[in-house]
Amino acid sequence: MSQGLKRLGLLPRNICVAILVAYRAVISPLYGDVCRYYPSCSAYALQAIQQHGVVRGIWLGARRILRCHPWAAGGVDDIPEPRERLATNRAGFVLAHKEQ
Repeated sequence: MSQGLKRLGLLPRNICVAILVAYRAVISPLYGDVCRYYPSCSAYALQAIQQHGVVRGIWLGARRILRCHPWAAGGVDDIPEPRERLATNRAGFVLAHKEQ
């Protein structure tokens, strides 16, 4: 597959990344540290989408948000290990080549 097609295939993933980065920069600071888990729910969703894609990433993020309630024990909750880890740039966008 050519680099151009790989980049085009990453477009939906990077659109979701841009939305979450904007949320984390603008809206999330208004709430403060209220998440019972580490990383926060928005950081978890961001990592899940970056490494697992849009569909599975949104599924994992939604499951995490449903687990985050006042009676949850909380703690460290990392995303499941992806089959292949993809590289991201400093802004968080997923790149067309694998992480070395």
